[in-house]
Amino acid sequence: MPDLKSADVTLVGSGSWATAMAMVLASNGKRVAWYIDRPEIYRHVRRYHQNPLYLTSVTLDPLLVFPFDNITGAVNASDITILVTPSAFLKVELEGLNAEAIRGRIVCSGIKGIVPGNNSVVGEYLHSFYGVPYEDIVIITGPSHAEEVAMEKLTYLTFASADTSNAGRVAALFSCRWIMTVISSDIFGTEYAAVMKNIYAIAAGIAHGLGYGDNFLAVLLANAAGEMKRFVEALSPESREITESPYLGDLLVTGYSQFSRNRALGHMLGRGISVQNALLEMTQVAEGYFASACINEVKGKTGLEIPIADSVYRILYENSAPVREIRNLSKKLK
Repeated sequence: MPDLKSADVTLVGSGSWATAMAMVLASNGKRVAWYIDRPEIYRHVRRYHQNPLYLTSVTLDPLLVFPFDNITGAVNASDITILVTPSAFLKVELEGLNAEAIRGRIVCSGIKGIVPGNNSVVGEYLHSFYGVPYEDIVIITGPSHAEEVAMEKLTYLTFASADTSNAGRVAALFSCRWIMTVISSDIFGTEYAAVMKNIYAIAAGIAHGLGYGDNFLAVLLANAAGEMKRFVEALSPESREITESPYLGDLLVTGYSQFSRNRALGHMLGRGISVQNALLEMTQVAEGYFASACINEVKGKTGLEIPIADSVYRILYENSAPVREIRNLSKKLK
């Protein structure tokens, strides 16, 4: 285990994205302090240098990746902390960490979800609850699936911060043969787009499960892109090009990819599996499920109609029939 301040970066989370990040960082020769909250994963990584539940084919360099079972120790080990835990569990994950422990550090979020209860994206939560300046917050977004990153498939990651020099500092840790990095100042737009695309991926999965073809899915996602653009711009009026990779690209990969857990959840719903049973069958968290409830409340700030997201919400939380919702939705699309 490294001495305090001897790591280049700290990871918080034990799932596939955290594992893929650890692999990339170690491949770049970076020393990684990895806080793993699940004892069975922590013990396995420490002994065998592999995650026994996620991306099991990845072997991590024990001279560069150091598992921690104490979050304070892991955060203190470096000046950069990257959060990669499901948004629904973020509060629990951080509850043992006081605000002073992360002030003065760069805090990054690779989480594509909204913090329940606060109904804020992670950057807003870190700023309001922990007092982290927006200049010290970096949002890491895709389009990216951990599975393809682990297979060294060419991937573009966007790093967004109010201080683009901090975004660049974090991006430099990841840049390698198969990771291309993009710097952005759109800290809010990239986060909200990442949240919304998970909801739209559920809609795409539902339509596919119901038997709709690629022709309809293309129209559905094209309309979703427009809806996402209007919604994000209402929450964060800033100059942005929605067709760029962290917006449209992330939407497309999540709506179409075989690795998309949100699409998989929607597909089960379209096939007639109940919401609760579908969630029980999921081996990983589908962020869109929690995001749907949060966005349903957040939309009150905008006064906008978001019919695709509303349809998903009614299916997930009001027991509305998927076949009826998609049929009615199809009449509104252009």
